Amino acid sequence: MADPSPRSPRRLRPLRAGLLGHPVVSRLLGAVATLLGVAVLVFVLLRLVPGDQITANLGTEAAALTPAQRQALEAYYGLDRPPLEQFLGWLGSVLTGNLGWSGRAQVSVLDLTLQALPITVELAVLAIALSVLVGVPLGMLAARRPNGVPDTLGQGASLLGLSLPAFLIGTVLLSVLSYRFGFNPNGQAFAGLFDDPVRNLQQMLLPAVTLAIGISAPIIRTTRAAVLEVRGLDFVRTARAKGVGERRLQVRHVLRNALVPIVTMTGLQLGYLLGGAIVVEQIFSVPGIGRQVLLGIQQKEYALVQSTVLVIALCFVLVNLLTDLLYRLIDPRVRLS
Repeated sequence: MADPSPRSPRRLRPLRAGLLGHPVVSRLLGAVATLLGVAVLVFVLLRLVPGDQITANLGTEAAALTPAQRQALEAYYGLDRPPLEQFLGWLGSVLTGNLGWSGRAQVSVLDLTLQALPITVELAVLAIALSVLVGVPLGMLAARRPNGVPDTLGQGASLLGLSLPAFLIGTVLLSVLSYRFGFNPNGQAFAGLFDDPVRNLQQMLLPAVTLAIGISAPIIRTTRAAVLEVRGLDFVRTARAKGVGERRLQVRHVLRNALVPIVTMTGLQLGYLLGGAIVVEQIFSVPGIGRQVLLGIQQKEYALVQSTVLVIALCFVLVNLLTDLLYRLIDPRVRLS
């Protein structure tokens, strides 16, 4: 029987299935689908909010517009086009690097994002660093003696961190430190990291602590559960029987093999912070990307909100991809698979 030709479906079908089934290709396709879904969702939700950019800019004066004036303004803002045409036009502009124009700031959305995104990234990294430095040791301490005093205190601290909302923690910290101790660096004009590093770190301290209190809670719980699971494995008992010191055992053997779920939780929290620090940025007057979205919603600036949310979603996807790469460095079994 003759071999099938190179263009035969018998040859093409396994090749296509193998290509689409490749982990890198499947992750990239999933990332593209996620970004497209976010774009559609934010576009639809913004149109469901009462009012439009004309009403937001003119306020009560919008009621005095004549039909011709309103029609001209709708044409200016692109509100006279069908929704599908608006969406495709905006998406096409984004793909070419044009994120839109902010009428409030009179600058491009790209310029605003390039100014705000590094501030939010700095805040997120500081909050994650504080939460890991606190959460991982507390989780390991709680796992050393399950149901003991350290475990009870660690569980209580994590439950308290999960229960208290960020706006309450931030308001209490700001009120106590400013009124009782006169410490309120956020009352001054915001300083960039490279413009005035000392004042910048002072202004980032309270927001980072506020976020870290809530983020450290799931890290404590995840670390405790992962360490308890690894401590019951055979290689840990073997290492202890060979006389390995307790500190070395906990760090070199237990913690190292419990890092995958801890890294997973940390990556999820970092992705959340890139878009979920809106309230904290507003309380402490941090000009981050979350505050940019909030101001855009208030002013009904569709292009600003849509493009900024899409950038946040892209950052979240990149953080997830980076977490997957860290798996391969931490756990050799992931590299083999």
